[in-house]
Amino acid sequence: MDAHDGDFGPPKGPITSGEAEADGPRARDAVPRPRAGTPSSEPVATNAQARPRQGSPAAGEGRAAGSSAGTDDRRPGPPAEEGADSGSPAEGAAPASGPADGAVESGPVPPAGPAPAVPDAPASPDPDPTGSSAALVDDPGRPGPRTGVAALSPRYQIGAALALAVVAVTVCVHVGMVFLHVAPSNTVTKAHGRAIDEWIYPEFEQNWKLFAPNPLQQNIAVQVRAQVRTADGGSRTTGWYDLSAQDGRAIDGNLLPSHTQQNELRRAWDFFTATHGNDNRPVGLRGALSETYLRRIVVLRLERGGAAGDGGAVERIQIRSRTTNVTPPPWSTEKVSMSPVYRELSWWSVPGDETEGGTR
Repeated sequence: MDAHDGDFGPPKGPITSGEAEADGPRARDAVPRPRAGTPSSEPVATNAQARPRQGSPAAGEGRAAGSSAGTDDRRPGPPAEEGADSGSPAEGAAPASGPADGAVESGPVPPAGPAPAVPDAPASPDPDPTGSSAALVDDPGRPGPRTGVAALSPRYQIGAALALAVVAVTVCVHVGMVFLHVAPSNTVTKAHGRAIDEWIYPEFEQNWKLFAPNPLQQNIAVQVRAQVRTADGGSRTTGWYDLSAQDGRAIDGNLLPSHTQQNELRRAWDFFTATHGNDNRPVGLRGALSETYLRRIVVLRLERGGAAGDGGAVERIQIRSRTTNVTPPPWSTEKVSMSPVYRELSWWSVPGDETEGGTR
């Protein structure tokens, strides 16, 4: 069993406020004061560090330890330097609930020695071992990486420049050819008309009549009649079918007319007249092609309309155009004839593979 001092009883519990006031001056006297102007390497124990709060279990434990060792807990404890490193209050000093009379309580005093060393943060790994990224960030005046054509080697840059030059020249030549094709007849078109036509036809054909001094003021209707071999072996000739009027009726009132109803027959007739003279003879190699194209369209229209009848077949066809002038406006003084003008072609024989509309 622990030996106890005869003057005092068993270890006491937490120190009361009265005992704290009695022990307060002696606890403050145990704290050494640094001399003025002399730096101290040891941390100074302040009243805030030496006096735990009232009711703290640390105070009771300190008194119990002092009583068990047979020492007087009211006597001054060991010097403050012995407990400064651990930051614990002086042994045997009773804490006080507040500052004693005439004492001024101050906050903790930072140590006057050198600041403790803080370990450096680990450096982040450099994603670019060569340091090129850091050089770009650190040197704002350095130009960025080249892009586009500038990033190519000199040989490829020369190739790209030549390709762009060829494209630019081709575009300029094409625009010039199209302009000469749609422009009115002039010295250039008369001297180089064949070269212009070879460039334009057939892929880039234009029919805008954009520069025509006198726009088209006529209505042209394409009509056809056929010589049909009947089912009993006889032959008969049909009347004239106005194919342009059929297209007009299909377009009238139709919000979305088809391209064939609007342009197929008209363009085929324009193609024929452009490649034939006034005597209906072909001019150049495209004349035969225009005849074949126009004949197939007409035979197909006749077969769809049932012109041959049941069991019959179309053997020959004849095509003509009916041209009438557009009536001038009331304010115009122009005088034109309103009589229709016909242009009839000769009879064309229909080959065997076209007798039923070109389906065979």
